[in-house]
Amino acid sequence: MTKRFALIGAAGYIAPRHMAAIRDTGHQLVAALDPNDSVGIIDSHFPEADFFTEFERFDRHIDKLRRRGEPVDYVSICSPNYLHDAHMRFGLRAGADVICEKPLVLNPWNIDGLKEIEQETGRNIYNILQLRLHPSVKALRDRVQAAPADKVFDVDLTYLTSRGHWYGVSWKGATEKSGGIATNIGVHFYDMLSWVFGDLKSSIVHFHREDVAAGYLEYERARVRWFLSINANYLPEQAVAAGKRTYRSIMIEDDELEFSDGFTDLHTASYQAILDGQGFGLDEARQSIETVYRIRQEDPVGKRGEYHPFCDRLD
Repeated sequence: MTKRFALIGAAGYIAPRHMAAIRDTGHQLVAALDPNDSVGIIDSHFPEADFFTEFERFDRHIDKLRRRGEPVDYVSICSPNYLHDAHMRFGLRAGADVICEKPLVLNPWNIDGLKEIEQETGRNIYNILQLRLHPSVKALRDRVQAAPADKVFDVDLTYLTSRGHWYGVSWKGATEKSGGIATNIGVHFYDMLSWVFGDLKSSIVHFHREDVAAGYLEYERARVRWFLSINANYLPEQAVAAGKRTYRSIMIEDDELEFSDGFTDLHTASYQAILDGQGFGLDEARQSIETVYRIRQEDPVGKRGEYHPFCDRLD
C-alpha cells in the first residue's frame, strides 16, 4: 500500500535525498514545508505535492487531511538541527511516524521527552543512521566481532569537508542551533564508531573551534583519534593536488576503510528498512547524541596525550 509523506525542510541540502527515497520506495509526498521557497527540486520528484512557507498553514493542511480520512503516514524532517525536537513532536501528535535526519536532537534529555510522546501517541521516531547500512562498515563490524574479545583496535578518523564563508553566517555556524562542528558533520561517524566498537568509555577534546575539532575517544574495542574540519587549509596535499575539497579517511590499524563509494542510495536503503519495520529508533540514536553533547561540554586540552596527527597543522 502506498504511504503518504509530508516533509519539513524541503529547501535544505539533504532534502532531495529524502524526496528520492520516498519516490524510489514507491510512495508519495503530499505536502512540504520550508520558509525558503527555493524548492524547485520538488518538480523532479513530486510536482503535485502541496507546498507551504508558513508552519501554521502547513499544520492546518496536515490536520485537514487527517480529518477527511487522508492522513499522512510519515513526516520526514530535514530542518535545522535545533528544530528537530519540535518538528518530531509535531509529527507524532499529527498521528504520523517520523523519519528524522541526524543529529536526532542536540541534547540527550530531549530523547527522554520524545519517548514519552511516542508512548502517548503510539507512533515511532526513526533516525537516519545510514553508515550502519554501508557494506564496508558492516564488514568492519563483522571483522571486529570476529576478533579475539580482548582485541582493541587503533583507529584514526579524518574528515574534512570544505565550506565557504556562508557556513558561518548560516544556522550551521551557530553552536546553539547546529551543535557545533563535531555535531553537525561528525555525529554519524560517532554513531558508526559506537555501532562497530561498542560503548564509549572516555573522551578527550584537543581542539574545538568554529572550523575544526579534534580529540580522542576510547570505546570498548577501539582507541580513536579523530579530526574534523570545514577549513580547506587543513586538507592533505594529496587532496589538494587532486583538486578535491573533501577528504575522508578511516584507518583501522594499518588498513584503510574504503567507503568513498556506496553512499548514493543509503537514504533509500534507510527508508526501505524503516518501511520494512527495521529502522533505527530513539534508543539506537542515544549514544551518538550523548557523545556529541559530551564533546561540547569538554574543555580542549591542546596537543596533549593521544592526539590526531593533523593537529600539528593547527596553530
